[in-house]
Amino acid sequence: MKPTILLILGLLLSACAAGKGGEAGGSVEVAQAALRGGAPQIALRAAASLLANDPNNAQALLVQGDALTALGRLGQAEWSYRAVLSRTQRPVGAWIGLGRCLLASNPADAEIQFLEAVRREPRNAAALNDLGVARDLLRRHAEAQSAYRRALAADPEMTGAQVNLALSLAMSGRMAEAEHLMRPYGSDSNATSKLRHDLAAVLAMGGDRAEAARILSADLTPHQVSQALAAYMAARDPGDADTPPATGP
Repeated sequence: MKPTILLILGLLLSACAAGKGGEAGGSVEVAQAALRGGAPQIALRAAASLLANDPNNAQALLVQGDALTALGRLGQAEWSYRAVLSRTQRPVGAWIGLGRCLLASNPADAEIQFLEAVRREPRNAAALNDLGVARDLLRRHAEAQSAYRRALAADPEMTGAQVNLALSLAMSGRMAEAEHLMRPYGSDSNATSKLRHDLAAVLAMGGDRAEAARILSADLTPHQVSQALAAYMAARDPGDADTPPATGP
């Protein structure tokens, strides 16, 4: 797949924001709380403090990886996750975190990591959602949709999986289903700009460029709107429109 298409799909689809750490005490709990509160720099400092005294602490390494991922330092995050996976006790969050680091550059490798996480925890909604993202990046939309549906079966309130399912349906040409799923999120008065843009992506892929442009114009310049619409259209893969639903993980 061309890198430009990877970039387009990566911008559209959303993996969950942080890995799923295990139970631990002290600084790890402080770091986890900081991550949940949207303060990855504080989480990183807390994890580093613990690792200075206990370099083999797998939970601290996992939190460190999650914090580095949140800060966009994916190369360092990948090292942290691989360090966790070299230990005897390997939390599922390490496979999820490593997969997220690999999504943009190597979605096939990312899929392997997510499959391992799902093998260990078959109802891990975050892992299933991320598995769907990897498969969409690989243009295997029917399999991606199967993963998103499994994520929603495990966590029916998971907005990210609902949105990703809608985008995947749109990319594979199933526009009526995609708009039906996406419209309540993107049209809500409290919708974030990301959700509004996701609705615009579905509409543009379905051919309604005028409404998509109107939605985007609330946040973007005319030039940016034109670029976004071109990206959305490039993401669509009509060849998958009649592909039957996939089964399995």
